Amino acid sequence: METDTERNFGEQPIARIMAEHELKASDIVSASTEQITHKMISKACKGRKLTPNVQKKVLNALNKATGKSYSLKDIFTY
Repeated sequence: METDTERNFGEQPIARIMAEHELKASDIVSASTEQITHKMISKACKGRKLTPNVQKKVLNALNKATGKSYSLKDIFTY
Protein backbone atom coordinates (compact mmCIF):
# COMPACT_ATOMS: atom_id res chain seq x y z
CA MET A 1 0.00 0.00 0.00
CA GLU A 2 1.31 3.43 -0.91
CA THR A 3 2.12 5.87 1.83
CA ASP A 4 1.02 9.48 1.74
CA THR A 5 4.53 10.69 0.84
CA GLU A 6 4.65 8.43 -2.23
CA ARG A 7 1.62 10.21 -3.70
CA ASN A 8 2.44 13.80 -2.71
CA PHE A 9 5.29 15.47 -4.56
CA GLY A 10 4.84 19.07 -3.39
CA GLU A 11 3.99 22.07 -5.53
CA GLN A 12 4.70 21.39 -9.17
CA PRO A 13 6.09 23.72 -11.87
CA ILE A 14 2.64 23.87 -13.46
CA ALA A 15 1.53 26.11 -10.57
CA ARG A 16 4.34 28.60 -11.34
CA ILE A 17 3.60 28.49 -15.08
CA MET A 18 -0.08 29.18 -14.46
CA ALA A 19 0.85 32.12 -12.20
CA GLU A 20 3.23 33.53 -14.83
CA HIS A 21 0.44 33.47 -17.41
CA GLU A 22 -2.15 34.65 -14.86
CA LEU A 23 -4.25 31.55 -15.45
CA LYS A 24 -6.70 29.95 -13.05
CA ALA A 25 -7.94 26.37 -13.04
CA SER A 26 -11.13 27.47 -14.77
CA ASP A 27 -9.07 28.93 -17.65
CA ILE A 28 -7.32 25.59 -18.15
CA VAL A 29 -10.58 23.61 -17.95
CA SER A 30 -12.34 25.87 -20.44
CA ALA A 31 -9.37 25.72 -22.86
CA SER A 32 -9.43 21.93 -22.86
CA THR A 33 -11.06 19.95 -25.63
CA GLU A 34 -10.82 16.84 -23.46
CA GLN A 35 -12.67 15.80 -20.33
CA ILE A 36 -10.85 17.47 -17.40
CA THR A 37 -12.02 18.98 -14.13
CA HIS A 38 -10.95 21.72 -11.76
CA LYS A 39 -10.04 19.00 -9.29
CA MET A 40 -7.53 17.48 -11.74
CA ILE A 41 -5.85 20.87 -12.16
CA SER A 42 -5.79 21.39 -8.41
CA LYS A 43 -4.19 17.99 -7.86
CA ALA A 44 -1.65 18.70 -10.61
CA CYS A 45 -0.59 21.97 -8.95
CA LYS A 46 -0.39 20.49 -5.46
CA GLY A 47 1.72 17.55 -6.60
CA ARG A 48 -0.73 14.70 -6.14
CA LYS A 49 0.25 11.78 -8.36
CA LEU A 50 -1.83 11.75 -11.55
CA THR A 51 -2.19 8.98 -14.08
CA PRO A 52 -0.23 9.42 -17.32
CA ASN A 53 -3.53 9.91 -19.17
CA VAL A 54 -4.60 12.77 -16.89
CA GLN A 55 -1.11 14.31 -17.08
CA LYS A 56 -1.39 14.44 -20.88
CA LYS A 57 -4.86 15.99 -20.71
CA VAL A 58 -3.60 18.68 -18.32
CA LEU A 59 -0.56 19.29 -20.53
CA ASN A 60 -2.69 19.64 -23.68
CA ALA A 61 -5.04 22.08 -21.95
CA LEU A 62 -2.15 24.14 -20.56
CA ASN A 63 -0.48 24.34 -23.96
CA LYS A 64 -3.75 25.45 -25.57
CA ALA A 65 -4.43 28.05 -22.87
CA THR A 66 -0.92 29.54 -22.98
CA GLY A 67 -0.19 29.16 -26.68
CA LYS A 68 3.16 27.61 -25.72
CA SER A 69 4.52 24.10 -26.20
CA TYR A 70 5.42 22.74 -22.76
CA SER A 71 6.38 19.11 -22.17
CA LEU A 72 5.48 16.85 -19.25
CA LYS A 73 8.99 17.41 -17.85
CA ASP A 74 8.32 21.15 -17.82
CA ILE A 75 5.18 20.92 -15.70
CA PHE A 76 5.75 17.86 -13.47
CA THR A 77 8.78 16.85 -11.42
CA TYR A 78 7.80 13.21 -10.98
